[in-house]
Amino acid sequence: MKDGPLKVGIAGAGSIAFATAALLHQMGHAPMLWSPSGAGTEGLRAGGALRATGAIETTFTPALAGDACELASECDVIVLAIPGYGHKAVMDSLIPCLRAGQPVIISSHASFGALYLADQLKARGIDLPVTAWGTTVVTGRKQAPDHVQVNTVRSLVDLCTVPAAESDAGKALCEQLFGERFNLRDGLLAITLSNLNPQNHMGIALANATRMEKGETWGQGEHVTPNVGRLLEALDRERLAIADKLGLPVRTIFEHFHLSFHVPVASISEMNQQMHELGRGGMGPATADSRYVTEDVPFGLAVTVALGRMSGCPAVLHQAGVEIFSAMYGRDFFGENDLLPAIGLERMNLDDLCQAASSGRLPEGGGRA
Repeated sequence: MKDGPLKVGIAGAGSIAFATAALLHQMGHAPMLWSPSGAGTEGLRAGGALRATGAIETTFTPALAGDACELASECDVIVLAIPGYGHKAVMDSLIPCLRAGQPVIISSHASFGALYLADQLKARGIDLPVTAWGTTVVTGRKQAPDHVQVNTVRSLVDLCTVPAAESDAGKALCEQLFGERFNLRDGLLAITLSNLNPQNHMGIALANATRMEKGETWGQGEHVTPNVGRLLEALDRERLAIADKLGLPVRTIFEHFHLSFHVPVASISEMNQQMHELGRGGMGPATADSRYVTEDVPFGLAVTVALGRMSGCPAVLHQAGVEIFSAMYGRDFFGENDLLPAIGLERMNLDDLCQAASSGRLPEGGGRA
C-alpha cells in the first residue's frame, strides 16, 4: 500500500461508520461513505458537513458513493462498518467490483464472513487480503443525520488477516489508517472468540429488555448491576473455556473493559459503574429492535455455540440466550444467520475450519454453490 493519505471507502452509514470516518479524517485520510439503503447519507447529500463530538471533535465533508462499485473504484481500501445481518448482502454487492490486491477490513468481523468473501472472490480469480477486527475501533451513537457522538476510541483492537500470510501487512495497513492500536491474533478463530460484544450485549439486553421495549432513556454502564455483572463474567468463562480447548489466547472481559474504556480492573459491575461515573458508560438501546439482539444473537452468540459444539466444550449459557431471545421475539435467531450456511459450516470439522481460516479457501463442498 502506498505511503501518505489514502482514500478509504466505508460500506455503511450508521453510528460506527460515521465515527470511523471521523477517525480516518483525524488521521489525515479521505473517507468515502456508502449507505447500502441510501437512507444513511441523506442528511449529507447536499454537501453537508459531518460533525463528530466527544472522543473526537471535528467537522468535515466526506465523499459519498452512490453504489458499491463506485465505492470500490474510487478507494484504495474498503472498510465494512455495518451490522452482521448486512454483511453477506453488502459483500455480494462488492464482490463483482473489488480488484485484485485491494484490501478489505471488516469492522467488526462476524460469522466467518472473511471466509465467505475470500472464497467468493477466488471464484472470480481475485485475490486480496481481508482483515478481520475482533471489535470496532470506535464506539458511538448517531445523534442526527449529520452528527455522531464518539464515545471512545479503543486503545487496542485485535485483528488477523486472511490469508494468514498477509497478517503483518494487514496490521501495518490498519496502523497507517487508524494509529498504533492493533494487536495481531492467531487467526480467524481467535478473532471470532475475541469479540466480546455478543456475550456482553446479551446480558445487558436480557436484564434490561423492558427498558428497551418501552423506549426508556437509561445509562448502560449504570445498569450493569452486580447480578448483571456476574452473568457477563459467567458468559466470559464459557467463551474462555472454548478458546482454551482450541489453544487460542484471547483477552478476558476484564481486559476488554480496561482497554476499551480506560478504567481500572475490578469486578465487571464495578468497572461499569466507574465508566458511568466518568461519562464513558454510554446509553442503553431505546428500542427492542436493537443490534444488541438482532445482530449479536444470530451472528455472535450462535457462532460461539457452534464453536463450543465443534470443540466439545458446550456453551450452555450462550445457547440458552439464543433460545430465550428467540422465544421473546417470536423469531428463529439460529435460522437468521445467512453466513454460516453460505460457508457450509455444518459440513466442516475443526481441521477444515482451521485450514480455511488460514488459506481463505473453503473445503470442497463449502461456500460456492
